Amino acid sequence: MKQSEIIELTENELMERLDNEKDYLARLRLNHAISPLDNPNKIVVARRNIARLITEVNRRHKVESKTASEKS
Repeated sequence: MKQSEIIELTENELMERLDNEKDYLARLRLNHAISPLDNPNKIVVARRNIARLITEVNRRHKVESKTASEKS
């Protein structure tokens, strides 16, 4: 998932995608513990996607709090 795709998501879509990625990462880790994955880099990609999503959530909250404080 690219950053440009993440920026276009709404708040609800962003949170839903974050939950899905966390579930996917948990399944990957469990499957990898049972038997090695064909491509263990999928775990790295999932972690990076989660980090990108969390970064966008934090950026949006920071912008919202900044605009709210300026209005006060």
